Amino acid sequence: MYEDTRTIDVRARPQDCFAVLTDYAHMTDWQSRVCEVRVLETDEHGRGKVVEYAIDAQLRVVRYRLRHFYDEPTSIGSEYLGGDFRHFAGDYRFAAGTGATEVTFRLAIDPGFAVPGAVARLLGRAVMGRSLQDLKHRVERVSDGAH
Repeated sequence: MYEDTRTIDVRARPQDCFAVLTDYAHMTDWQSRVCEVRVLETDEHGRGKVVEYAIDAQLRVVRYRLRHFYDEPTSIGSEYLGGDFRHFAGDYRFAAGTGATEVTFRLAIDPGFAVPGAVARLLGRAVMGRSLQDLKHRVERVSDGAH
């Protein structure tokens, strides 16, 4: 099991962070590792309830489906419904601060095989760190009026 939690400050409101992460139609435009996103089911607010992702893991593309839970604008949670992992859990939390939002990303993955410590650390930097940097860049561009 690989588990990690990372935090980054984003110069925007929690609502802006929430909106970018729930705009599944445009996720492949800015999330560098995401190569496909399909909303399979929506909730009563039109947000993705069941979402299928394809992630470029460099050695191969991995696919998985999540059921998302929302507490707008403070969190996005998920339940693993199936895919290429034995287990997958992740959530985002958004805490308003002075002029910025603290975004916390928690991820727990069991790929179904042993992951050496060096590879797990590389995953943390390459996947989680890059994901948060991509989010920060996108949210700050959108909140500044760029598309």
